[in-house]
Amino acid sequence: MRDGCRLAAKIWMPADAETSPVPAVVEYIPYRRRDFTARRDASMHPFVARHGYACVRIDLRGSGDSGGVLTDEYLPLEQDDAVDAIAWIAAQPWCTGRVGMIGQSWGGFNALQVAARRPPALGAIITSCSTDDRYADDVHYMGGCLLVENFSWGTTILALNSRPPDPDVVGEQWRGLWLERLRGSGLWMDTWLEHQRRDTYWRQGSVCEDYGAIRCPVYAVGGWADAYTNAVPRLMQGLSVPRKALIGPWAHRYPHMAAPGPAVGFPHLAVEWWDRWLKGRGARDGDEPAVRAWMQDSVPPATGYRERPGRWVADSGWPPARIQPRRLHLAPGCLQTAAPAKTGMTIRSPETVGLYAGQWCPYGSGGDLPSDQRLENDGALRFETAPLDERIEILGAPALTLDVAADRPVAIVAARLMDIAPDGAATRVTYGILNLTHRDGDEQPEPLVPGRRVRVRLALNDIAQAFPPGHRIGLALSTAYWPTVWPAPEPFTLTVFTGASVLELPVRPPDPADARLPPLPNAAPVPALAVTVLEPPKSGRSITHDIVEGTVTLEVLRDTGLYRVDGIDLTTQMAVTMRYSIRPDDPTSARAEGSAIVRFRRGAWNVETQTATLMTSTAREFRIEGALEAFEDSRSVFATRWSRAIPRDLV
Repeated sequence: MRDGCRLAAKIWMPADAETSPVPAVVEYIPYRRRDFTARRDASMHPFVARHGYACVRIDLRGSGDSGGVLTDEYLPLEQDDAVDAIAWIAAQPWCTGRVGMIGQSWGGFNALQVAARRPPALGAIITSCSTDDRYADDVHYMGGCLLVENFSWGTTILALNSRPPDPDVVGEQWRGLWLERLRGSGLWMDTWLEHQRRDTYWRQGSVCEDYGAIRCPVYAVGGWADAYTNAVPRLMQGLSVPRKALIGPWAHRYPHMAAPGPAVGFPHLAVEWWDRWLKGRGARDGDEPAVRAWMQDSVPPATGYRERPGRWVADSGWPPARIQPRRLHLAPGCLQTAAPAKTGMTIRSPETVGLYAGQWCPYGSGGDLPSDQRLENDGALRFETAPLDERIEILGAPALTLDVAADRPVAIVAARLMDIAPDGAATRVTYGILNLTHRDGDEQPEPLVPGRRVRVRLALNDIAQAFPPGHRIGLALSTAYWPTVWPAPEPFTLTVFTGASVLELPVRPPDPADARLPPLPNAAPVPALAVTVLEPPKSGRSITHDIVEGTVTLEVLRDTGLYRVDGIDLTTQMAVTMRYSIRPDDPTSARAEGSAIVRFRRGAWNVETQTATLMTSTAREFRIEGALEAFEDSRSVFATRWSRAIPRDLV
């Protein structure tokens, strides 16, 4: 890099690239190319390389075997490094000078951010499961509410950042590099908590601030089960460059490895994209629709699906041209086309509403998705249509206009759209959350005047969903959604007034042209990474209720198991446990606890890190604690602790 720091990379390329140069494709993330992402990388990069590309998988500064320290997400320094790396790659004898970027999640973020920096060699990008808005649509805040994922991800990245470089690659300097990381990386969640409004901290790296800064073609990919799908429609609408969108039923994975299925041959689609924009051949405008989305059929509620039945639909852009908005008025217990008499309905939900919402960001493993919503609905205002006479399909973001009043200055509302079967089973289709102090924007929130009515707009997450005849469309409104969002500072009662409160659905009439869409390539079996499993992976979600204290606790376990990556003779494990507890009558009883263990072993080299985090709150402040200890050969070589109290800012 320009400051002398060295980044580590793994490169796949055709054997004759030195004499017959090829374009390059870069993936640039902090998750360790030699072990943690090795299986996933092997499913993509060798395939693309065989089609005439040099695929360069880079560890970010301060991660894997790269030098330096990683101190936060998406910093300008991260983008500087990417610009330097792209220039270096473009100048190599095996490269034609044309470079693309691809990324899922973190890599999807920085592909957009680097595209906005416009390095001369960058010809196109593919961004998957990412966002254009770091405040409104990432792990930190949603609708002005604090996502509990801010804590969960902060706990996870603390453990990830504690991992050492590999002595097999960096040699004897590994220990010094490791200690430098342990001392310098920090507890990132306190930084995120210090910025509770959409300020300059979040605007940096949010490409929605200036879509015009991106001047290369963009392929935006997402999944309806993922937490990041909303960015795909915004990118399609905001960008002016050649662009294409693909949205399947998937969770937070590349589409060829994702669940729920059907998975598709995403490496084939990537090669088609690179062939067009890095080699100047292949598809022409009109050969493929700009937007292709999976229209999901109705399914019974379940916390995981192998497949989501449905079909592909397409459009020439966003918003889809065929949308016919349908307005449904909120009336006591009903969603109806006619405006009802004006009345007020009140709700003060138990703080435990939301425990069956599933993971904020599902990865496609069992237990990630919402349970039957009947488990949650007693703590909410409910509205339902009559049984449908015909099939209704929606594509886009359902939106609520609500006429409301609260009896406290800070209040939240969570809205869930449901597919209700004739037997009463309720499947959550999509949802949205709004901190009512952010009703006029996220930059300058304003407290509510208790008792004063305000009119607010709440957009739910984008979705494609069919409701069959005989089913009902349901809506539930609650004043809590734990542990998706942190509770309001004090209990409050919300009044919802009929008359002006309306649900608008983006109804898409079926298009006969959808049946003539060319099929997408099938997903090929993922190449097996040679590993020896020493202890099997474990995962789980469980809820316990202390009926004496009244506390309800959700525990989530994610353990990779202990396994050896045979090709590099490295044994590793990462286990993260999260516990979220609360009492139904007390928002200040909310408590989030995290712990993680990371292990690496090769011969006599044996290291381990242990991390622990805690978050609580009062009506006035958030309190966070953290601890990190590192061991070499069972001997403690580093330990540190953090403790912070951060004032609440209308959150």
